Amino acid sequence: MKIVYFAHSILSCWNHGNAHFLRGVLRELALQGHEVVPMERSMSWSLHNLLADHGDDGLVPFRLAYPTLRPRTSTTVAEAEEAVADADLVIVHEWTDPALVAALGRRRVRGGRFRLLFHDTHHRAVSDPKAIRAFDLSGYDGVLAFGEALAEVYRRWGWGRRVFVWHEAADVRVFQPPQEEGERAGLVWIGNWGDGERTREIEGFLLAPAATAGLPLDVHGVRYPAEALAMLARHGARYGGWLANARVPEVFARHLATVHVPRRYYASVLPGIPTIRVFEALACGIPLVTAPWDDAEGLFSPGADYLVAPDGAACARHLAALAADEGMRRALAERGLSTILARHTCGHRAAELLAIADGLGEPRAEESAA
Repeated sequence: MKIVYFAHSILSCWNHGNAHFLRGVLRELALQGHEVVPMERSMSWSLHNLLADHGDDGLVPFRLAYPTLRPRTSTTVAEAEEAVADADLVIVHEWTDPALVAALGRRRVRGGRFRLLFHDTHHRAVSDPKAIRAFDLSGYDGVLAFGEALAEVYRRWGWGRRVFVWHEAADVRVFQPPQEEGERAGLVWIGNWGDGERTREIEGFLLAPAATAGLPLDVHGVRYPAEALAMLARHGARYGGWLANARVPEVFARHLATVHVPRRYYASVLPGIPTIRVFEALACGIPLVTAPWDDAEGLFSPGADYLVAPDGAACARHLAALAADEGMRRALAERGLSTILARHTCGHRAAELLAIADGLGEPRAEESAA
């Protein structure tokens, strides 16, 4: 099968968490013998910022971790149409230019002999529904939604059985526990500041509890304004800036635990959708403490795979207990890792995608007539 995926970027993970999962699942599909063609926007916003901050050196971790994944760039509709001419399955991410989204739909309607899916991995369907509904998806065969709550939004919009839940997952070829345990100390949090929608939560469930527990805290991410850096400094946290996603496992391996602070939309109106960092942390065998979020789909076993803190004081208690109890850390890490390996790897998601594509069937003769 020839699979073409249109992404904002595969090369860059600068403020672009979707690249994490896409890299892993596309590689899995390629290893299974499928022809995989990653397409990305020429000099995307994410890539532009990565190169501006770190130059070509910023791409080295990706190239080392994914030597066979070589995305093509497209700047015109003609280039995109050429890429899908002999495709069997085409997937278009929601961070794709709306004009290109529409053009691929028209190509499908005009006789494209491929199935066409729209992939939504964001909260805009509820936070900015006009932006998503502005996409012309009339030529699409279906929607991939990264959680049941998001899928339900599309069902209300009339997609019915043509919307499929396709969760993110960990690329366990990269994200895994260290082969040999070394010294671990303190906490680490890897996350972007975003648009300030979880400022209170970051302070209440990360910065203050770490300080209360007396644990040093390292923070990595981008888009931290001056006031955010000042907040980190007040709580004694060390800011390390951008961290290439392929280097995250080695950083996790130096720390005792990490914390999950869900963005507000995923803790409220889109319950049950964890960020990619939950999958990756558990895959690396690092104990995880999370601020409240509702695992509405039963992806994990809260309290066994990770600890849930209903408030900042409870978070501080969890962190202090983990720091003091090596056996507790080991048990939590082993259980979280076993859940990932059993259910939530990019290999699992590749199989799910192929099953979805198979269920769509072949385009009917009248659908593919030029």
